[in-house]
Amino acid sequence: MFKTIQKNGLILAMFACITTGVVSITHLLTKDTIQAQQIAQLQGQLNQVIPMSMHDNELYANCLHLNNPALGTQESMPAYVATLDGKPTAVAIETIAPDGYNGAIKLLVGIDLQGKVLGTRVLSQNETPGLGDRIDLRVSDWILSFANKIITPDNHDSWHVRKDGGQFDQFTGATITPRAVVKAVYKTGLYFSQNQEQILNQSPQCEVK
Repeated sequence: MFKTIQKNGLILAMFACITTGVVSITHLLTKDTIQAQQIAQLQGQLNQVIPMSMHDNELYANCLHLNNPALGTQESMPAYVATLDGKPTAVAIETIAPDGYNGAIKLLVGIDLQGKVLGTRVLSQNETPGLGDRIDLRVSDWILSFANKIITPDNHDSWHVRKDGGQFDQFTGATITPRAVVKAVYKTGLYFSQNQEQILNQSPQCEVK
C-alpha cells in the first residue's frame, strides 16, 4: 500500500514538473509576440488621440509617470510625449474619471502645447449598456466632440454638459456619465497646461511589459 502511494506521488510530482516546464517554455516562446501585440494596441490608441502628422517618434516608447490628483487617482498614470524633429508637440495622458455612474472610467486624452484637445478615447468603463456606455466610440461618436476644444482656466464654465450650462451633449437618462468624462478631460488638460514645462522635462520612465 505504502509503495503504491509512493509510486503515485512520484508520478504526480513528475507530471507537475513536466507541466511547469511546458508552461515556462510556452511563456518564453510567446513573450515577444504578446509584447508586440500590446505595443501595437497601445500605439493604435495613441495614434487616435495624437495625429501622426504631429510626431515622428514612437509614442509608446516616450512614456512618463505622472502623479497628481487632477488625474482622478492617487496612482501614477502614464503619459506619452509626441515629438517632431526632436521637439515636443503634444502629450497623451491616461486619466481617470472616478465618478462615473458605475465606477471609474479610464480615459486617454491627447492635448497639444496650446491647450487644444486633439482627441479623447475611453480605455475602460463599466457604464450601463444602452445609456452611459455611449461614451465609448464603439457605441456612439459622442467622444469625438472633444476634438479641437480648447482648455484654459478662463473657460471652465463651458466645460460642462448642456444641462449644466456647458457645450457638451448629455445622454437621455444618463447625465452622470458624460458629466464625469467632461470634468475629467478638462481637469487633465488644465493640469498639463499648468505644469507643461515640468512634465516635458522628465526623462522617459516606463515601457510596455
